[in-house]
Amino acid sequence: MSAVKLIAAFSENKPGYAARITKILSDAAINIRWVTIAGIGGFGVMKLLVDKQEEAMSRLKQEGVTVNSLEVLIVEVKDQPGALNAICECLATSGINLENTSGFVANNRAILVIETHDLASASDVLRKHGHRLLTPQEIPTCLC
Repeated sequence: MSAVKLIAAFSENKPGYAARITKILSDAAINIRWVTIAGIGGFGVMKLLVDKQEEAMSRLKQEGVTVNSLEVLIVEVKDQPGALNAICECLATSGINLENTSGFVANNRAILVIETHDLASASDVLRKHGHRLLTPQEIPTCLC
């Protein structure tokens, strides 16, 4: 399936939240490869892709941070108009909902991070349509 694990850190949505999380990880020499922060009212979630996932989870828990691990798919797509639409359409026609999705372009590579409740089906559908899913081992190279 090629699922990749992220860390979701939960907290009150207030100044200093991101600084606290990143300080804990920095002090533990954990490299953050990707991050998204979302606030909903008084609460927030910071999702991170890190180089040492288990150690990051442990350190954050030791510091009293409420954390959870979640699996996502990371898809490399062409950096061209319509590429995101191709992903969305092939998943939609298979009845797969995109719950959270973010993306970026680095060094002529477009990368999507996809969250869905049905990772196995999404993985199968994407591969069937010729899309390339990155493995956890390939993640460092997608930023180089």
